[in-house]
Amino acid sequence: MDKTFEPASVEKRIADLWEREGAFKAGRPERAGAQPYTIVIPPPNVTGSLHMGHALNNTLQDILCRFERMRGKDVLWQPGTDHAGIATQMVVERQLMEKQLPGRREMGREAFVKRIWEWKAESGGVIVNQLKRLGASCDWSRERFTMDEGLSRAVLKVFVALHKQGLIYRDKRLVNWDPKFQTAISDLEVVQVEKKGSFKWERPPADAEEPKPLDLAALGKLLDRDASGHLFYFDYPLEGAAYDPADAGTFIRIATTRPETMLGDTAIAVHPENETLKQLIGRNVVLPLVGRVIPIVADDYADPEKGTGAVKITPAHDFNDFEVGKRHGLPVINVLDAEAAMLLAGNAAFLAGAAPEAGVLALQGVDRFEARKRIVALMAGKDLLAKIEPTGHTVPHGDRSNVVIEPWLTDQWYVDAKTLAQPAMAAVRDGRTKFVPENWEKTYFQWLENIEPWCVSRQLWWGHQIPVWYGPSRKPNNELVLNVSFSADSDARTNEFVGVSEAEAIGEASRYYGKPVVVVADQREAMLHMREHPTDDVVAIWRDEDVLDTWFSSALWPFSTLGWPDQTPELARHYPTDVLVTGFDIIFFWVARMMMMGLHFMEEIPFHTVYIHALVRDEKGAKMSKSKGNVIDPLELVDSYGADALRFTLAAMAAQGRDIKLSRQRVEGYRNFATKLWNAARFAEMNECARVAGFDPAATTLPLNRWALAELNRAVGDVTAAIEAYRFNDAANAAYRFVWNVFCDWYLELAKPVFTGENAAEKAETRASVAYVLDAIARLLHPFMPFLTEELWAIKGQEGPTRESILALAPWPADAGIEAPDAQAEIGWVVALIDEIRSARQEVNVPGAAQIPLVLVDAGAETRVRAERWAEMLKRLARLSDISFADVAPGESVQLVVHGEVAALPLAGIVDIAAETLRLSKEITKLKGEVAKIDAKLGNADFLARAPEEVVDEQRERREDAEARIAKMAEALERLKKD
Repeated sequence: MDKTFEPASVEKRIADLWEREGAFKAGRPERAGAQPYTIVIPPPNVTGSLHMGHALNNTLQDILCRFERMRGKDVLWQPGTDHAGIATQMVVERQLMEKQLPGRREMGREAFVKRIWEWKAESGGVIVNQLKRLGASCDWSRERFTMDEGLSRAVLKVFVALHKQGLIYRDKRLVNWDPKFQTAISDLEVVQVEKKGSFKWERPPADAEEPKPLDLAALGKLLDRDASGHLFYFDYPLEGAAYDPADAGTFIRIATTRPETMLGDTAIAVHPENETLKQLIGRNVVLPLVGRVIPIVADDYADPEKGTGAVKITPAHDFNDFEVGKRHGLPVINVLDAEAAMLLAGNAAFLAGAAPEAGVLALQGVDRFEARKRIVALMAGKDLLAKIEPTGHTVPHGDRSNVVIEPWLTDQWYVDAKTLAQPAMAAVRDGRTKFVPENWEKTYFQWLENIEPWCVSRQLWWGHQIPVWYGPSRKPNNELVLNVSFSADSDARTNEFVGVSEAEAIGEASRYYGKPVVVVADQREAMLHMREHPTDDVVAIWRDEDVLDTWFSSALWPFSTLGWPDQTPELARHYPTDVLVTGFDIIFFWVARMMMMGLHFMEEIPFHTVYIHALVRDEKGAKMSKSKGNVIDPLELVDSYGADALRFTLAAMAAQGRDIKLSRQRVEGYRNFATKLWNAARFAEMNECARVAGFDPAATTLPLNRWALAELNRAVGDVTAAIEAYRFNDAANAAYRFVWNVFCDWYLELAKPVFTGENAAEKAETRASVAYVLDAIARLLHPFMPFLTEELWAIKGQEGPTRESILALAPWPADAGIEAPDAQAEIGWVVALIDEIRSARQEVNVPGAAQIPLVLVDAGAETRVRAERWAEMLKRLARLSDISFADVAPGESVQLVVHGEVAALPLAGIVDIAAETLRLSKEITKLKGEVAKIDAKLGNADFLARAPEEVVDEQRERREDAEARIAKMAEALERLKKD
């Protein structure tokens, strides 16, 4: 063996070996009758590169797949990538701009989409190669893409079927609108950004000696830098009252952070139990600047404790207001266009019943934030601005565009998620699908029980184009009418023809119109066709330009990747899948939707178990972000320490329900673990520990070997049970304890005298046992550290009988059936005694080089025999000068209890007992003081409310550490006092 294990020189070679062997392919001939085991990968974005969340998620999936593959199952880990509509379109548009090439609009849809496919062919496989570097054992021969031909066919079939069933429909509702990309986006793509303003002003009373005027210039500059973070208080005059700012009976005051939306107000809401304002319910106000008369309505949404107690209702520009508007039958007036500029001129809904001032009409086409400044100035000019206060609130931003998101009224396609959610909830309630940890079921139910219609259309060009064609409506006299306005808030009178293909849509339209049908590019061309050919017997239809939300196609992932809608053998064998491993943040967006679609189209759950892993944070517990500069690149860690070290670190820290605090030191520590095992294997090689054909662990006789084999048996059981229960950290730590503590630290150490001894039979048995255990370790660690273990397996395969397979396809360690209680008791006593002596030496500050005596007090016959048999080993490993026996413990000694018997370490002349007692007492007092300070912080509600989560966690960890040290020192103190 090489002197050191070099991951960089091994990983590529091992990966090539797995590929040559087809190790990860499902349906291998020798497993034709095996039980299937299936996991579908959460498809990473095709634009993506490996981040720490991917590293954790895929490491855990790989542990499960390698484990079950070694247990003889026919494993399919289904890989693939998501087309990532908005992200991919953004990447390609940026490239076009950087290369000074024509933009998307100039190129046209067909050329632009072709350009994206070219980009995908060149650069879309980056993350797949990075997953391979991590050691992911997917069946790469079955890699899928959410826009490949098969998955696209599945998407079209699902859309058409749901439409026919009335579960997909077109509606005008509010969506999260990204003005930069001019598309609706999902909640997952919205980031809430905390904003806090700094400007403060209040209208002075009429009799003020030196009234402070509003500095509009200063406010304007501030709003130019950051438009958010202020609360503006406006007076809305009551209808029929002469407005007087000094007379509260002439107006109602509202507070808003978004003055520009007031132009679309259609009501004021007051809580029905608001003692101050409820007498105004039923009256009207005149909307300032606009002249529209709007009602004051009673609604529980208006919180009497917030703002002024009165809330302006703008149904077209706020999700809550939209619901209030529906309850009260209010008009819905959109005052913004697709780019978030003011939409006033020609806006029939805005102008109806209004008498807008010239200053308002001048806002046509003005950006929303510039309009905000101008509206504040107009209100101030009319003395309708009462005050301005800084306020802290969250403002939604697009995660990719980084612009403020608008709730915007527009026509979109929706899925009736409420209907589909019922079977999805039932499947979890009756236990067909289980969440691990179980507490995530609450999150799942909470969302599904309150689910809103799912907006599935996106105003993009990259994605699955919606399979709907539009045509003119037909009057009772068979006259065709196409009244199309090009503003986003208009109602276009059209008919919809839905089909999986253009030919199917043409056929449906032809039957409807009773005439030939031609497909044109868009609705403009359709209108021109009608104008230019009013008597033409050919009807023009056009296809919806929008594409489907990427979550729509990924919702079909568990069955579409297996060949559906065709009834393939893979679908029959591998659906439903076994477990889904994913993050908590997409329970709503992906897990729930896969449940809906799987149950609806397959009439079966998509997976039996959903394992939800936590976040990977930095070493202080802070969430990783580029802005904080604390992002850890997994590939950089792989380059520095090897994939195995990173994988083992993530697994060892993946406790259920607890975030991982990752540091380079942790990864370095597990790199050292890999080095420890490599060195142990080299030691075994140097001592001629080679595998023996037909070796029977149960036939071993030497207590040391039987103890090691029994400990191996226990470790295999612990690791197996922990992986089965998704306790990855327990599994990794059980393997770690056996390899480092039992095998390396004790078994090989205690075996040294055997290797150098004269007893040939003991030497042969020990060599064979060590080789057997080392083989089992390679199997046991393989799911966690595949590269290192596959390399060891190959090397050790040259020592002894020929291997039947590579390690990835080798069987999981079997139960050797060895318990060996006598051997475990004897070796366990030796190990425990040495551990206790070492611990005591450290606790009471015995100099490292000092050799001290050991006195076994009132020892039984068995202990005496063990002490004599292991005397030399005890002296060497515990740094003892001699071992003796006595009826009582000598004076000035530290006393230990080992397996129920007392062992004493006389320390007279070696340690100053009195001084050590005083030192320990002082240290305990100091630590208790630290605990008291931490308790005071953790008991302070204000501290808990204001301190970042990672700071609170750090305090709790410091307390735990201090308590552990106190306990250890108290134990040492007690030992000294026993004298």
